[in-house]
Amino acid sequence: MARRRANRTREYQRSARLNELLREIIAEELERIEDDRLGWLSVVSVEVDNELTKARVYLSSLEGDDDEIVKVVSEYRSHFRGVIGRSARIRRVPDLLFRIDPSIRNGNRIDQILSELDMSEPEGE
Repeated sequence: MARRRANRTREYQRSARLNELLREIIAEELERIEDDRLGWLSVVSVEVDNELTKARVYLSSLEGDDDEIVKVVSEYRSHFRGVIGRSARIRRVPDLLFRIDPSIRNGNRIDQILSELDMSEPEGE
Protein backbone atom coordinates (compact mmCIF):
# COMPACT_ATOMS: atom_id res chain seq x y z
CA MET A 1 0.00 0.00 0.00
CA ALA A 2 2.83 2.43 0.76
CA ARG A 3 4.12 1.93 -2.75
CA ARG A 4 0.87 3.20 -4.26
CA ARG A 5 1.08 6.39 -2.22
CA ALA A 6 4.60 7.02 -3.44
CA ASN A 7 3.44 6.58 -7.02
CA ARG A 8 0.57 8.99 -6.53
CA THR A 9 2.96 11.64 -5.29
CA ARG A 10 5.17 11.07 -8.29
CA GLU A 11 2.17 11.24 -10.64
CA TYR A 12 1.16 14.55 -9.13
CA GLN A 13 4.62 15.93 -9.70
CA ARG A 14 4.53 14.63 -13.25
CA SER A 15 1.18 16.27 -13.95
CA ALA A 16 2.43 19.56 -12.48
CA ARG A 17 5.51 19.39 -14.71
CA LEU A 18 3.34 18.56 -17.72
CA ASN A 19 1.02 21.48 -16.94
CA GLU A 20 3.97 23.86 -16.87
CA LEU A 21 5.53 22.38 -20.01
CA LEU A 22 2.30 22.74 -21.98
CA ARG A 23 1.84 26.30 -20.69
CA GLU A 24 5.31 27.24 -21.90
CA ILE A 25 4.89 25.59 -25.31
CA ILE A 26 1.49 27.16 -25.95
CA ALA A 27 2.65 30.60 -24.74
CA GLU A 28 5.72 30.54 -26.99
CA GLU A 29 3.67 29.46 -29.98
CA LEU A 30 1.02 32.07 -29.24
CA GLU A 31 3.72 34.75 -29.55
CA ARG A 32 4.60 33.46 -33.02
CA ILE A 33 1.03 33.63 -34.31
CA GLU A 34 0.36 36.86 -36.13
CA ASP A 35 -3.38 37.32 -35.79
CA ASP A 36 -4.68 40.79 -34.97
CA ARG A 37 -7.85 39.32 -33.48
CA LEU A 38 -5.88 37.92 -30.54
CA GLY A 39 -4.52 41.24 -29.24
CA TRP A 40 -2.74 41.09 -25.88
CA LEU A 41 -3.24 37.51 -24.83
CA SER A 42 -1.34 35.41 -22.33
CA VAL A 43 -1.52 31.85 -21.06
CA VAL A 44 -2.18 31.90 -17.32
CA SER A 45 -2.14 28.17 -16.62
CA VAL A 46 -2.84 24.72 -18.00
CA GLU A 47 -4.57 21.89 -16.15
CA VAL A 48 -4.30 18.37 -17.59
CA ASP A 49 -6.81 15.80 -16.35
CA ASN A 50 -5.72 12.55 -14.69
CA GLU A 51 -6.06 10.49 -17.87
CA LEU A 52 -3.99 13.03 -19.85
CA THR A 53 -6.72 13.22 -22.49
CA LYS A 54 -7.86 16.82 -21.96
CA ALA A 55 -6.06 19.98 -21.01
CA ARG A 56 -7.83 23.16 -19.96
CA VAL A 57 -5.84 26.19 -21.07
CA TYR A 58 -6.66 29.34 -19.09
CA LEU A 59 -6.07 32.59 -20.96
CA SER A 60 -5.97 36.20 -19.94
CA SER A 61 -6.72 39.11 -22.23
CA LEU A 62 -6.63 42.83 -21.65
CA GLU A 63 -8.85 43.62 -24.59
CA GLY A 64 -11.59 42.10 -26.68
CA ASP A 65 -14.63 39.95 -26.10
CA ASP A 66 -13.93 36.77 -24.14
CA ASP A 67 -16.10 34.56 -26.33
CA GLU A 68 -14.47 35.89 -29.50
CA ILE A 69 -10.98 35.33 -28.12
CA VAL A 70 -11.77 31.73 -27.16
CA LYS A 71 -13.24 31.18 -30.64
CA VAL A 72 -10.16 32.57 -32.39
CA VAL A 73 -7.68 30.63 -30.25
CA SER A 74 -9.72 27.47 -30.77
CA GLU A 75 -9.15 27.86 -34.52
CA TYR A 76 -5.46 27.20 -33.80
CA ARG A 77 -6.14 24.12 -31.63
CA SER A 78 -4.73 21.61 -34.14
CA HIS A 79 -1.69 23.84 -34.70
CA PHE A 80 -0.97 23.92 -30.96
CA ARG A 81 -1.41 20.16 -30.69
CA GLY A 82 1.06 19.65 -33.54
CA VAL A 83 3.64 21.87 -31.87
CA ILE A 84 3.14 20.08 -28.54
CA GLY A 85 3.54 16.73 -30.29
CA ARG A 86 6.87 17.81 -31.79
CA SER A 87 8.18 19.59 -28.69
CA ALA A 88 7.07 17.47 -25.74
CA ARG A 89 8.06 13.89 -25.15
CA ILE A 90 4.62 12.54 -24.35
CA ARG A 91 2.81 9.57 -25.85
CA ARG A 92 -0.55 11.24 -26.22
CA VAL A 93 -1.17 14.91 -26.85
CA PRO A 94 -4.25 15.98 -24.87
CA ASP A 95 -7.19 17.72 -26.48
CA LEU A 96 -7.01 21.44 -25.70
CA LEU A 97 -9.97 23.29 -24.21
CA PHE A 98 -9.55 27.05 -24.01
CA ARG A 99 -11.10 29.15 -21.23
CA ILE A 100 -10.74 32.74 -20.05
CA ASP A 101 -9.28 32.90 -16.54
CA PRO A 102 -11.81 34.80 -14.42
CA SER A 103 -9.40 35.66 -11.61
CA ILE A 104 -8.00 38.82 -13.22
CA ARG A 105 -11.41 40.27 -14.01
CA ASN A 106 -12.68 39.27 -10.55
CA GLY A 107 -9.69 41.02 -8.98
CA ASN A 108 -10.36 44.15 -11.02
CA ARG A 109 -13.99 44.09 -9.94
CA ILE A 110 -12.98 43.80 -6.28
CA ASP A 111 -10.59 46.73 -6.71
CA GLN A 112 -13.40 48.77 -8.27
CA ILE A 113 -15.77 47.97 -5.38
CA LEU A 114 -13.11 48.86 -2.80
CA SER A 115 -12.34 52.16 -4.50
CA GLU A 116 -16.06 53.00 -4.55
CA LEU A 117 -16.25 52.23 -0.82
CA ASP A 118 -13.29 54.54 -0.14
CA MET A 119 -14.99 57.35 -2.01
CA SER A 120 -18.30 56.93 -0.15
CA GLU A 121 -16.76 57.09 3.38
CA PRO A 122 -17.28 60.41 5.17
CA GLU A 123 -14.19 62.56 5.69
CA GLY A 124 -14.71 63.02 9.44
CA GLU A 125 -14.27 59.38 10.43
